[in-house]
Amino acid sequence: MLDQCVDWFMDTFSREPWNERYDSREQVVTLFRRYRMNNCFLGYVALKEEKVIALSVGCQKPWIQGMEYVIEQFWVDMKHQGNGIGSQLLRYIERNIVKKGLNAIILNTERGFPAERFYRKNGFRELENFLYLVK
Repeated sequence: MLDQCVDWFMDTFSREPWNERYDSREQVVTLFRRYRMNNCFLGYVALKEEKVIALSVGCQKPWIQGMEYVIEQFWVDMKHQGNGIGSQLLRYIERNIVKKGLNAIILNTERGFPAERFYRKNGFRELENFLYLVK
């Protein structure tokens, strides 16, 4: 399953609008292995005929109101985009995190990218006065 996730991840995010460049396949394999080794890791996959067609990779994180699921990577195979697979996976995640005692899903995405529209359509909203910084 790891090989499928790595291959499709690289194929998807190396295309428009992301245009990501990778030094090697091993770089992405290492990324996925690091996620899985993290003690707060939480991931989900959608399968069709035993093949991964969508995934969510993230972690559980404490916050004042309880535990949250932070989505770091969310991906739907390009051949399956626009067919409701991503929305179905998000609904499954929402039900599952409640069972795990988590009370929110947090993510970030690039403004104006297709993903922003997708997340808003699925009930996500922008947090007022929230600023995402990097150094």
